[in-house]
Amino acid sequence: MPDMSQGMRDMEARIEQAYPALRGLAPSIASALKDGSCALLELPAHVRVFEQQAPCQGFPLVLDGEIRVFRASPTGRSLDLYRVVPGEICLVSSACLFQAHPLSACGETALPTRLLAAAPRLFARWMEGEDFRNWVLGLYAQRMAELTELVDALAFQRLDARLAAAVLGHGPVVATTHQALADELGTVREIVSRLLRRFERSGWVRLAREQIEVVDAPALRECAQGALGDRPNGT
Repeated sequence: MPDMSQGMRDMEARIEQAYPALRGLAPSIASALKDGSCALLELPAHVRVFEQQAPCQGFPLVLDGEIRVFRASPTGRSLDLYRVVPGEICLVSSACLFQAHPLSACGETALPTRLLAAAPRLFARWMEGEDFRNWVLGLYAQRMAELTELVDALAFQRLDARLAAAVLGHGPVVATTHQALADELGTVREIVSRLLRRFERSGWVRLAREQIEVVDAPALRECAQGALGDRPNGT
């Protein structure tokens, strides 16, 4: 028979490696799993973890994998806010637990993901500890700074610059659809398609079905920095 106690020790070691602030907290993860105040979930990719406007059912701690957090509109459009990987926290979940408000975004696994879901009552108990509270608030501030940068980009950076940066961020050959890029940028597919065709006419990319090949990375980089208007064929 498998050694369950060894399996628990291995899992607790993994938790403490990813989240050192949990070390020494009471109750222990093992106790929390036994009394139901914490659950271990193993999810495949593209599974919804939490829903926008729903009450928060727990505080997710990612051990392996990644959660994509995004805002969804009634028309089906979405805007990525951030990703949660091991060692990080979910700003939306913590904000919901702080004020007992509905969740302001959706969460979905981007990869096969293993996570701990701490019940709200357990999260509140952990927050009584100074080390854990300071760690959560520190990462909360960091996430807020990242979201401020996102708001600045949406408000002040031109869409062509954001699209160029998105294409560069996926490597020399981008296996994606125009719709996926539109969702990532918070816009509509038709605008992305029009901009990509303009990039192709300028000789910066080569378009194929569900694939974008980067031909002129320096030009895309210049565009991403907001200098598209200074280049030929940039209108």
